[in-house]
Amino acid sequence: MALASEDTNQSDKLIKGENVESKALVEMERWIEQEGSKCQSLMEDLEGVNLGDESEKNEVRVGRQMPPDLRHNLIKLLRECADIFAWSYRDMPGLGREIVEHKLPLLPDLVLVRQQLRRIKPKVALKIKEEVEKQWNARFLTVWVANIVPVPKKDVKVQMCVDYKDLNRASLKDNFPLPHIDVLVENTVQHVFFSFMDGFSGYNQIQMALENIEK
Repeated sequence: MALASEDTNQSDKLIKGENVESKALVEMERWIEQEGSKCQSLMEDLEGVNLGDESEKNEVRVGRQMPPDLRHNLIKLLRECADIFAWSYRDMPGLGREIVEHKLPLLPDLVLVRQQLRRIKPKVALKIKEEVEKQWNARFLTVWVANIVPVPKKDVKVQMCVDYKDLNRASLKDNFPLPHIDVLVENTVQHVFFSFMDGFSGYNQIQMALENIEK
């Protein structure tokens, strides 16, 4: 009887945990809708420019408010360098292990756990399946993966995130905090442009160290 009672309590905890996560996702979707309408007026008017051809479109977006000569030179430069951009997962060679690897230092005396499968709506599951197949075919994924957390995007697509709560609890804490927003803003003073380089699916361009893959 004691064992049955413990199993029941454990099941109740799991169900409550799922309910809390479901409510959090609903709140996040509602927040995205509300804040998205506020930020819409601050977004720059953009125009799509095809750097490819009619058979294979590789589109980038360029601001309409840019001076004509600057816009012309920028588009010319982008077309000259179109072959260095990644337009799909297959265009990503990734970085060699001799350059950089992801490593996962964990707290000692911990064991691997198997998460309970997360429930996902059928319509969302189809979109996740499509994204998983793309990443699987590009050899990004292995059978060692945590629960998927779908995050809706403005273009009706679903961003595939992963639930690493258990792994985060087992990981050593990082003592390198992110930079503060006021420092970033101060660094833009007296500069005409603020630009940054964003890797295409950059998280997947660095491989995991062989000894850490199972983690």
